[in-house]
Amino acid sequence: MQIEELIKDEQITIAADRFVLRPVRKSDVGLIGMYAGDKRVAENTRSIPHPLPPGTAEAFVERAMADDRIEDIWIMDGSEYKLGEVMGLIGLEHMDEDERTGGQSQIGYWVAPAFWNTGVATDALAALLSANPHQSKTIFAEVFQGNEASGRVLTNAGFEYVGDAEAHCVARNANVPTWTYVKKMT
Repeated sequence: MQIEELIKDEQITIAADRFVLRPVRKSDVGLIGMYAGDKRVAENTRSIPHPLPPGTAEAFVERAMADDRIEDIWIMDGSEYKLGEVMGLIGLEHMDEDERTGGQSQIGYWVAPAFWNTGVATDALAALLSANPHQSKTIFAEVFQGNEASGRVLTNAGFEYVGDAEAHCVARNANVPTWTYVKKMT
């Protein structure tokens, strides 16, 4: 199955204990912009610039909703549980075009600072791994060195540390050392 065929499938909603992981919608622009505009969030991602230029959140939402996207992105939505409507987001990107070559994906996430140290990232990761919507055989992740909390989220979910690397961080305008993790799905 080609990436294009996988992506055009409707993105599912995934239940977690205290919230749902749901596809991005246009009404998320304001909260995504507010949280992604926080320097602490931006500096722990590869692609969020800081300061956040006008239109960035809108363009992100458009890409996340596009039929030809290469990454599925879910909003951590706790509104039904009297929590935030956008507590963060988690994404799963296809790394290969043909699932017969290994079914590899890369996971990434960020949580709004108001929800740091509350287990939201742990719960979101557990729910997404349990659902395994891409039917991935192997899932990779990386975090910037110094972000021990995200490293613990990954190791607590069964990811194994496999080494150091580096990635460019737009907000820092620099290459930043990373820790790389992998999880074999059974």
